[in-house]
Amino acid sequence: MTEPSTYPHWLFDGSTIPDPLGHGERAVQFLRALKHPASKAPKRALQLADWQERIVRRIYGPVDADGERMVREVFLMIPRGNRKTSLAAALSILHLLGPQRVPGGQIIFAAADRKQSSIGFAEAAKIVREDRHLVQATKIYDPTNAPKTIKSMIDGSTLEAASSDGKAMHGTTPTFTLIDEIHAWRSSGRDLWEALQSGMAKRPGGLTVIATTAGRGREGLAAERYAYARKVALGEIDNPSFLPVIFEPEKDDDWQDEALWHKVNPGLSLGFHDFKKLRNDAKEALDNPSKRYEFQQYNLNIWHGNSRDPLFNFETYDAHRFPDEETDLEALPCYVGVDYAQSGDLAAVVAAWRFRDGQIAIKPWFFVAGEGLQERERLEGVPYQRWIDDGYITATEGPVIPQQEVQDLIREICARHSVEQIAYDPWKFQVAAMELHDEGLPMVEMRQGPATMGPAAGELVRAVNGRLIRHDGNPVLRNHFASVAAVTGDTGNIRMTKADPKHDHIDGAFAATMAVSRAVAGETNRSQYSGECAEIFVFQ
Repeated sequence: MTEPSTYPHWLFDGSTIPDPLGHGERAVQFLRALKHPASKAPKRALQLADWQERIVRRIYGPVDADGERMVREVFLMIPRGNRKTSLAAALSILHLLGPQRVPGGQIIFAAADRKQSSIGFAEAAKIVREDRHLVQATKIYDPTNAPKTIKSMIDGSTLEAASSDGKAMHGTTPTFTLIDEIHAWRSSGRDLWEALQSGMAKRPGGLTVIATTAGRGREGLAAERYAYARKVALGEIDNPSFLPVIFEPEKDDDWQDEALWHKVNPGLSLGFHDFKKLRNDAKEALDNPSKRYEFQQYNLNIWHGNSRDPLFNFETYDAHRFPDEETDLEALPCYVGVDYAQSGDLAAVVAAWRFRDGQIAIKPWFFVAGEGLQERERLEGVPYQRWIDDGYITATEGPVIPQQEVQDLIREICARHSVEQIAYDPWKFQVAAMELHDEGLPMVEMRQGPATMGPAAGELVRAVNGRLIRHDGNPVLRNHFASVAAVTGDTGNIRMTKADPKHDHIDGAFAATMAVSRAVAGETNRSQYSGECAEIFVFQ
């Protein structure tokens, strides 16, 4: 039995694509009649590869019971250099001036920023300018600091460039929308996406084409669309109106295998890429983890759920998920890490239980200030409300996280478990820690200096990569781990920073690092942090 796959084998198997009304054929013939200045074909004809032609036929051929185009959204994820922008630009001309045009239609190129949206617009303008008939039928507005527009003189339809860092286009009624490189859209891009999609519903027959390279992370708009596209491609969701075209490796594909490079880069055999450079980049990626992630993302279309400089091997981390119940851990020595934040960041408490065989089970708790949470969710692009509803985060009242709530949680953990140490960052938590110490709790001050957290992070990394860490799959903790950019200094110590300082949070990663490192230190009965004595104070 063949294992389900997201790879679009149908593009190469010669299977029949329904086209009862001939819309697919007319679309292909129109595109073939276009010209492109960079084309090497006779008369600079737009080059449409076989696999590109089959995508076009699959979009425009199949119709529903009412005779209308079945496909309403396309998710085309393909590595860099396969001319997806050129194909998307040609499709925009198909809707502006070709057989897919509608009177007064609005075609919109939307990208992460003005510069990126201008690239798609420039491709469309080049195609128009290559044909005198198209030039006569249009008027091109290409100002430097104003919206770029191509207007059809036939029926008043327009093609306009927009960016996710600009104002949302509420009030528009798009007939065709190109969502370019959605993996690069920031949280503000959701406003533009929602405005375009709500406008699309105002008139029948609209089409959205997402053309992107693989991204990173598991939260946000891009990750949501990618996850949905995978489910449709795998047959987990039946949605004939959604067409996923995902050029990504299948299970057991080797990223170093040049056959895979050809498989996920259909333009490679057509000379779209510099093959020698690919080989050189792959060779460098062997010994450079950051380069490897970059090569896999942009050249092999592998979507990573973590930052470009990951803290540890996430495949190993994800595979070591076990449903440990807290009651099963009560007899084990427990170590707790606390990273407190009044506002802005999250407050994180992570417990680590050490098994006799050296394995360490971890469990996190998170707090977030409830005031302004909806706006914060929109700006950061993470599902706070869903995490709260699912019990992964506690939302507190007001603009700050009360220390009392964090203290109460620590007391509760100590009441249920055999807590050996509670390591905490003293920043804004010193007084609260002293109060807990006075109650007899084993508080350990652990400053966030490099000589302290560097060795501690190293212990966490070794434990994860050594398959010693087990967890329950908490999505918030994974998100915080995935948001870490790990930098290794000359001394070998690891420095943990935010991959995206404006949007990411890594409080859970710091709390877990403290908890796991204390568990390891407790196991060996020695301090791992003799290099910076001033960084730790254990209250006796």
